[in-house]
Amino acid sequence: MGKIVISTNATLDGVVQDPDGQEGFELGGWFHQSAGGQDLQAWAVRETEEALGADALLLGRRSSEWFASRMSEGAEVRVSPEWADKMNSIPKYVVSSTLADQPWNNTVILNGDAAKEISELKRTVAGEILVYGSYQLIRTLITQNLADELRLVVFPAVLGKGTRLFDATTAEKPLRLVDTRKLGDGLLFHTYAFG
Repeated sequence: MGKIVISTNATLDGVVQDPDGQEGFELGGWFHQSAGGQDLQAWAVRETEEALGADALLLGRRSSEWFASRMSEGAEVRVSPEWADKMNSIPKYVVSSTLADQPWNNTVILNGDAAKEISELKRTVAGEILVYGSYQLIRTLITQNLADELRLVVFPAVLGKGTRLFDATTAEKPLRLVDTRKLGDGLLFHTYAFG
């Protein structure tokens, strides 16, 4: 049975919105503004190891389009060549009711009942199903008790406003701390199990 792993970056106050500043959020761009050098190198190593250990990606439409646009020939790769190779080759499942075409190679569009299709995906994929970005999808996964693990990198920034990872969750969700460690000099990496 597959294990759904949510992997995300957030500020100290939980904001996940517009980390690279490309979405137009007035406080966007906090990812590079609040970390650099050794911190980002340690982040990239962790990110690459995580991707290499995954068996599938599960994404929402906008996140799929964002990643696909950065994987095309000649695009700047911000993590590592190994990460980009894995992202391009791994099976991808995109939850969308509006996509007609597959935006990226090895992509299957899930356009029915999301909870039912993701439950079936967990039954058919034997390893880790990694979720990047996709905050609307993440809320569905959490609400429907489909998420198994949360990997959270906390950046040393406080924005005071913006979309937070746990905005609009419908009920209390107990989490159990599995691991915590420093990445570089300023980032914290926490792993939590749901349930």
